[in-house]
Amino acid sequence: MKSEIFLYFVNAINTVLKNLNVLKSELKKYTVAFYNIENLFDIYDDKVTRDNDLLPTASRRWTVKRYHNKIRNLSFTIPNIGKEQTDNPPAIVGLAEVENGAVLNDLIGSKHLEDYNYKYIHYNSPDERGIDVALLYNADVFDVAYSRPYRLELLDERGVQDYTRDILLVSGLLDGLELHVIVNHWPSRRLGEDSSEYKRLMAASKVEEIITELKEKDANAKIMVMGDFNDDPFSKSITRLVESHNLYNPMDTLFDIDRGTTVHNDNWNLFDQILITPNLFERKKEALRFYKADIFDADFLKQKRGRYEGTPFRTYAGSRYIGGFSDHFPVYVTLTKK
Repeated sequence: MKSEIFLYFVNAINTVLKNLNVLKSELKKYTVAFYNIENLFDIYDDKVTRDNDLLPTASRRWTVKRYHNKIRNLSFTIPNIGKEQTDNPPAIVGLAEVENGAVLNDLIGSKHLEDYNYKYIHYNSPDERGIDVALLYNADVFDVAYSRPYRLELLDERGVQDYTRDILLVSGLLDGLELHVIVNHWPSRRLGEDSSEYKRLMAASKVEEIITELKEKDANAKIMVMGDFNDDPFSKSITRLVESHNLYNPMDTLFDIDRGTTVHNDNWNLFDQILITPNLFERKKEALRFYKADIFDADFLKQKRGRYEGTPFRTYAGSRYIGGFSDHFPVYVTLTKK
């Protein structure tokens, strides 16, 4: 009798495990990421923008060797973002601080990325420094249907036109299912958090308008808003944006005094975030669904010693070249599809 009961439980456990394995095999996972890559500039002078400090003859001595080292570092990082969850490189990666299409061609054609079918969307923006946002995507799993930049009209403290980066919208099909991605790099806090807040609030309003446009065309549009917002999850610009369209911010729970994506004045900030519409929690069959969000702060991306141990291993510390990856950690969301 005891042996029969034992065999019954063994068979029951085996059946459960088998069913779990079947479910696991049916579940596809995709990484959608964002990465501020800290001034990915070529070595040539652009007469239109202020890129003079990133030239071979400039104080920062931005040489061919340093440029190629930066490309290698980034191309090693990108395919590893979220790989622990999906076993694959990201399907989509929003980027900030890109100079032009030439550097993106070098990036996707580099050693660690050339075997993947990455393409990119990029538009030159009027930003005074010449830094733009862009979107990398794996064309094997994401088909782009539409893209456009949105101009952010701002005035500076003197009432003069303030030229900043555009906001990028890319719409397409991720494994056959529609997804809209809005890539941002909002105005910085360089002149002070409070004095520059109005600029980020205006950027948030522009994103609200873009989401409204998308929802007018499709009330059930699935939307991801990503970027370096230069504000934390609980800053006014972010909370207003979240509340305006009932978005979900999975970065809320990741922000901590000892963890973030970038460091300013010895304090962690979580400026890099990905917000999503609540319909990415739907349990419908054949639907994209939120699974997990995280900061990709692997050890190889961190300073190894000294005062800044554990913070992002950046390319420059001020004007001093240290040869790292970026002054920001990437962030990512894992989506699933049955």
